[in-house]
Amino acid sequence: MGVIFLKRTGVMLSEQARTKIIESRDSYPDRRSAVMPALYVVQEEDGRLTDEGMGEVAKLLEMPYSDVVGVATFYSMYFERPVGRYVLDVCKTLSCALLGAESLVEHLSRKLGIKVGETTPDGLFTLRTVECLGACGKAPVMMVGDTYYEDLTPEKLDGIIESLRREAQG
Repeated sequence: MGVIFLKRTGVMLSEQARTKIIESRDSYPDRRSAVMPALYVVQEEDGRLTDEGMGEVAKLLEMPYSDVVGVATFYSMYFERPVGRYVLDVCKTLSCALLGAESLVEHLSRKLGIKVGETTPDGLFTLRTVECLGACGKAPVMMVGDTYYEDLTPEKLDGIIESLRREAQG
């Protein structure tokens, strides 16, 4: 096992979160295999991954902190800073790019008043571009939470944004 270096920045995980991580860890033949579910537990609790939360994952899974950070920074579904209620992940890879993803990102940026990587002042939306979402046949594609939006146009995006705003209000 490697040395674990921690940068203390946040609050310790709750006992409930630790228990979830331990239960997940114990369901795998190799403890390290639980790293992704454990990171979800941390993110669920804090709304993002903190250095301290990742440090606790490293300790509970008996793996180097740098390996935990490596997983957290490789995958786009983990957040290292606070994000909006709705994270708009727009695919930017080949099929989507060829069918106008860049102009759709620009449209969202103008509509929301933010750049890629930013969150609206009201905390509702974070705009990101991501690598392949695996729906090339329906490009361009955006994912919000677990929902895919396909064959996008600026008009469809406007409708999606308005629908999400209504959902947030009610």
